[in-house]
Amino acid sequence: MIRFHKEGYQIIVAALIISVSGILLAEKLIEITWLVKAIQILIIVLLIIILQFFRNPKRVSPKKEGTLVAPVDGKVVVIEEVEEPEYFKGKRLQVSIFMSPFNVHVTRYAMSGVIKYSKYHPGKYLVAWHPKASTENERTTVVINDANFGDVLYRQIAGALAKRIVNYAKEGDVVVQGTDAGFIKFGSRVDLFLPLGTKLNVALGDKVKGGEQIIAQK
Repeated sequence: MIRFHKEGYQIIVAALIISVSGILLAEKLIEITWLVKAIQILIIVLLIIILQFFRNPKRVSPKKEGTLVAPVDGKVVVIEEVEEPEYFKGKRLQVSIFMSPFNVHVTRYAMSGVIKYSKYHPGKYLVAWHPKASTENERTTVVINDANFGDVLYRQIAGALAKRIVNYAKEGDVVVQGTDAGFIKFGSRVDLFLPLGTKLNVALGDKVKGGEQIIAQK
């Protein structure tokens, strides 16, 4: 059974109403048979795209101490040591995962722990793979703390298509690895900032599965 994320309920209902109306109106108002069918097929294709974007498949997290799971589905596009200026103000290991519009867009907690920091930043809508997207685009920054990794920061970043970031993390919350942390609508990326020396289980170009796949460990 296909599950849909709650952030998509209103859009899905509106899309269904518009799609049914469009299909019926095309049948009633247009006399050219091939054109009617073409319009109806286009409407159905657009509806399927919207439905697949808001899908929310059930994922089973390993919930193992000393492990980090991928926070989202997508492709690993950055692995490098960087200076993180907002929270750590020091060097960290950055792992960035890019989501295309066809990926599942649910954000999940990479590890269990306590939320120490959660902040929204308005910003630009550069393409998600732009080097400055992490610091200039609309984004949310969240820091989780646990006994194994200490503080781990993840950042939801809006892209050229993404116009709304949903973040459920609140300071003081106790969260569980693999559970729902938010949603980014219509394509973007998530950056992780890990302690130097963290052992990675992924490489550049790897495709990862959010909530299930272990991408790093102590």
